[in-house]
Amino acid sequence: MRKISANKDVMTTREAGEVLGVAVRTVQLWVESGVLPAWRTAGGHRRVSREAVEKLLAERKHDLTPESKASETAHRPLKLLLVEDDPNLLRLFAAVVQSWTVPVELTTATNGFEGLVRIGEMRPDIVFTDLVMPGMDGFEMLRALKRPGSGFASLRVFVVSGLSPKEIAEKGGLPDGVSYFQKPLNYVNLQVLVQKHYTDRLIRLLKTA
Repeated sequence: MRKISANKDVMTTREAGEVLGVAVRTVQLWVESGVLPAWRTAGGHRRVSREAVEKLLAERKHDLTPESKASETAHRPLKLLLVEDDPNLLRLFAAVVQSWTVPVELTTATNGFEGLVRIGEMRPDIVFTDLVMPGMDGFEMLRALKRPGSGFASLRVFVVSGLSPKEIAEKGGLPDGVSYFQKPLNYVNLQVLVQKHYTDRLIRLLKTA
């Protein structure tokens, strides 16, 4: 039988995950990044503020209501997240994105752990990620994102890697629904992809308005 927190003002990470509809690991990442206030017991177990969980739940529910979707500004910039440890590629990507006509809000992360934290914070429209990175690599980040119950199974994710398809397959392959771009990146093709995503989202918003 699952143990229930004795204090009604706090929750375990598992309880918080059940309430929020996400995996325990997602809750742990939000705790470690400061999104959810928490502390450790003398026994080393995390306890999360129930008030903070309820507040985050209310925000997530609001984001999913038809009213909030219909009221969203049609020309809101696309939220892009680039997870990449190469500083030169980060600078180049940012410079290229700024030249596009499609409005884009770019956020960056330098490894898989930081990428998961940013995803939890900003809820991007599209994620581009490298695979070979220090600390948590792209493979581990993708497994966490696409795990059942993560809350991010439908997130559009594109891998940008110098690894060949054969090398990726040897390392376990990519989850279903994750597309692959070989480095060096063709930024013209990337712009076409982002523009299509922006147009598709705009059409959906106009239909619900």
